[in-house]
Amino acid sequence: MRRRKKGRSPEESNEIDLTPMLDVVFIMLIFFIVTASFVREVGIDTHVPEGSDQPPPPDADPNIVVNITADNQIWMENRRVEEYAVRSNIERMRAELPEATVIVRTHGNAHAGTYVAVADAAREANAPAVVLMPVEN
Repeated sequence: MRRRKKGRSPEESNEIDLTPMLDVVFIMLIFFIVTASFVREVGIDTHVPEGSDQPPPPDADPNIVVNITADNQIWMENRRVEEYAVRSNIERMRAELPEATVIVRTHGNAHAGTYVAVADAAREANAPAVVLMPVEN
């Protein structure tokens, strides 16, 4: 026969102390709250000008215009350009117009990836500014 110690019931010996587990959970919670405040979301910086029906003044600086059609074709200077050639074309045009802003006129049905590729190419060509101009045609 087994002998039981006096003063202890069977329920008392089966209890689990949860205090250390709660301490670990609270420390992890504090860690995640502190580190989450330093995480920065990365997004696309798009400059969309407000609509205006007025033509630009005659002495306005010329800009580099890139058109993206609804079927994701890229057009520069009235000719179709492949995605890999956008950067070199912008660099060539910037040699003539060093302070020109790159204006990306994109159709509403064009893919965002095409705009991102053109904007990245313009930034790689050291364009001072890239402006998104949505067009519905």
